[in-house]
Amino acid sequence: MMITELAPTKTMNNLIIEFKVDLTQDHDVLGAYHSIDFSEIRAKYRDPGTRYAFAVLDGITKSGYLTKLAAFRHLRDLQRIGREDFPYRYSKKEIKNLLKVASVVPNVDTGEPTELMPWQKFIMCMLIGWRNSEGGKRFTVAIISVSRGQGKTYILAILMVYSFLFESLGLSNQDFLVSSINFKQTSKLFGYVKTMLKTVIKIEPFKTIAAETGLTDRSILNDEVVMKKMNNKIRAISHEAGQYDSFHFTTAIFDEIGEVTNREKISKIVSGQVMVENHQFVQISTSYPDPSVPFRKDQKTLQEAMEKDWDREADTSLCLVWAQDDLSETFEPETWVKSNPLLELEDKKDILLKGLIDKRNSDLLQGTLHDFQTKNLNMWLQQDVDSYLNLADVEKAIIPEFSIHGQRCYIGIDYSMMSDNTAIAFVFPYLDDEGKPKWHVEQHSFVPFQRAGSIDAKEKQDGINYRELEKYGFCTVTSHQQGLINDDEVYEWIVNYIEDNALDVIFFGYDAMGITKVIQMLMNNTGYNLQPIRQRTSELKDPTKFLQKLFVEGSISRLDDKIMEKSLLNAVLREDSIGIQVDKRKATLKIDVVDAIIDALFQGMYHFEDYGMANDKSWKVEHMTPEQVKEWVTSQESGLLDLDDGIDDDWGFDEDF
Repeated sequence: MMITELAPTKTMNNLIIEFKVDLTQDHDVLGAYHSIDFSEIRAKYRDPGTRYAFAVLDGITKSGYLTKLAAFRHLRDLQRIGREDFPYRYSKKEIKNLLKVASVVPNVDTGEPTELMPWQKFIMCMLIGWRNSEGGKRFTVAIISVSRGQGKTYILAILMVYSFLFESLGLSNQDFLVSSINFKQTSKLFGYVKTMLKTVIKIEPFKTIAAETGLTDRSILNDEVVMKKMNNKIRAISHEAGQYDSFHFTTAIFDEIGEVTNREKISKIVSGQVMVENHQFVQISTSYPDPSVPFRKDQKTLQEAMEKDWDREADTSLCLVWAQDDLSETFEPETWVKSNPLLELEDKKDILLKGLIDKRNSDLLQGTLHDFQTKNLNMWLQQDVDSYLNLADVEKAIIPEFSIHGQRCYIGIDYSMMSDNTAIAFVFPYLDDEGKPKWHVEQHSFVPFQRAGSIDAKEKQDGINYRELEKYGFCTVTSHQQGLINDDEVYEWIVNYIEDNALDVIFFGYDAMGITKVIQMLMNNTGYNLQPIRQRTSELKDPTKFLQKLFVEGSISRLDDKIMEKSLLNAVLREDSIGIQVDKRKATLKIDVVDAIIDALFQGMYHFEDYGMANDKSWKVEHMTPEQVKEWVTSQESGLLDLDDGIDDDWGFDEDF
């Protein structure tokens, strides 16, 4: 945690001392909370949302890191109210109105209103309480994540009923969206909304609003709800159908969005809201097996934004997550309230906890524990039990930069077949400040699109924005007119990259069955130490296991490269009687980068060993400059004059030398 005192900031009422809080390194949110005086906020704000935030940070409510982070952000933002650079306010009136509606809206399962729990009220307060300078909702985009079976559909339905009946007052031709991944899921949420509306329009003040707007039982249809006099509509549209074009939604709610693998259709919802006042797009989901989906990426982005407390980049985006902090908590039921906040209900705690333990034990016996961890503990991980690497290890390896100029390196190449990318991997061994061996990996991919039909289709198929990543040097979209890999382009890039960065190439590994034009040109025109590697388990088992070990132990680093990340997370282990190697779950998933890294590590893993290629005497001389050779020959430290070190035999000198 880093807290830096800044210059006093003027508000409408007085001067305050502002602090720059940075949680990006140690994530010590509680340490930051206890180092700042929130006594004025505690005295001034007694609403349910703020009370919950204090309960979380005071340790009264057991919660995970991301919940604490959201609570801390809320309290810090309350301190910022009135600052010139913070045009937002927190409306107790809006909160009161919403919670009043929630208190009378029936639960469709019981037919009676259900008292919202503190964490549910916190969600409502954040979504509706925070307002912008024009009086509209501050948060135009909200990401909410909680475990399965926690009543999230009920919360969403209340929000839609409130928005449709009250936030549309005096307005006409307003569109509201209820959506989910498919028709079945969409119908479930929409069914909640319809049942609630049919009940509340029979009681005041909803009855009067319904009469004035033309909302009746007959206007609550299978796929839409219509205020006939105002032409305001709630539309049920599944992502599967994807017909979001031409609509401008005031409030859009998307349930189980964590299953959506690309942004194409979702972007239509967002772009349609640009000119709509008081709009809000609420995305809610549990975790899913694929951590590369947009929902997960956005969650990580907003987590980092909240950790940069001084940075106002994400002021209109909300992130609320109830999740476990570590996979080890799978066997600590007393911590499960972090992801299952319904466990705080005393009258249901025992039943719910028993059900969760039974599910955990059942999945453990069946070898599907990942399903419990993903859905019931709300943790992102790979679904396949044979996953090569886990998400946490892949993410912790990210560093902001690494200087490769003049470095020794090992190179591996995985050449494209059909729709696959061609990946070149660079492994840089080095010693850290404590003298411990470390490895840094980078990659560059050449992206064909002939089989996909276009680069646009290729990006959708792979779930990677190659054209954007090309700007950062992580890939090259092939210049071939038909979308095939351009051999000359690959060759020239490799040679130029090595020369421009003055790389000292120790080893260059490639598929023994893939002597392509690129490899042939490298053989003919360069002095690189090119070696074929047979792509079978007996040959690959050691570097495959070594790469996995580097990630687990934290001895490897990488840049924030989404192509590499996706490849690492797509890889699974396949085993036979001889050894192991990486594979992929299905043909469309890419693991080219992992294959290339493993080829580079075929020799790179031995870099710090006495028998490693880099420590071979003949290799050392071959890679010296003329000046270095002269110095080595004439130096007493070279060992040439030490007749007992064995070098005389290696060099063919007799003992009389």
